[in-house]
Amino acid sequence: MSKEMQLLKLLRGSFLQVRFIHAAPASNAAAAAAAEPQQQKPPKIKTVSIYRWNPDKPQQKPYMQDYKVDLSQCGPMVLDALIKIKNEMDPTLTFRRSCREGICGSCAMNIGGVNTLACISKIDTNLGKKAKIYPLPHMYVVKDLVPDMTNFYNQYKSIEPWLQRDDAVAAKGTKEVTQYLQSVDDRAKLDGLYECILCACCSTSCPSYWWNGDKYLGPAVLMRIGGS
Repeated sequence: MSKEMQLLKLLRGSFLQVRFIHAAPASNAAAAAAAEPQQQKPPKIKTVSIYRWNPDKPQQKPYMQDYKVDLSQCGPMVLDALIKIKNEMDPTLTFRRSCREGICGSCAMNIGGVNTLACISKIDTNLGKKAKIYPLPHMYVVKDLVPDMTNFYNQYKSIEPWLQRDDAVAAKGTKEVTQYLQSVDDRAKLDGLYECILCACCSTSCPSYWWNGDKYLGPAVLMRIGGS
């Protein structure tokens, strides 16, 4: 046998031996890990008290309903708890939600006395303290945690909150104009005015808006006037 063949045979045998030696412990470790029982997290029961009202039962006044939520089996945000309650305990619970990232403003509600978004509001981990959740204050309620946003949106529409030109081109109409150019400086003027997601948390926190909502536009709408 040539030296080349002897060397090839030696290398092949070494490779097989090394592969066998290293594969066995990994297999044993995986089997041992699978055999070990998984440790369950101890329960962390939090009482969540939620405002309830059903328009289909007009004879029944609004009331607060308590739910027991295991925080060890729930996400960290208030919206996680609401979804868990609806999916696992009470499918009749009604609330709005969409993006779960603080972008759409759908899940605006009053949590612990503060108007905020449920998707970005962390659950208070103090198990001895109830988490109290209400719809946005001083608004008509559609059901449970869903406020009627009709007046708020009508006020927003009334200011015509879109970019409008006030020069000669705008006066002639837009039929001959296919594109409006916006400079970097002009766009910078909108910073701080266009980030509002119209959740109505600020407006429904304002006493003037509570008592004069039919006349006073509120901070959310007034701020958008500057960006129109």
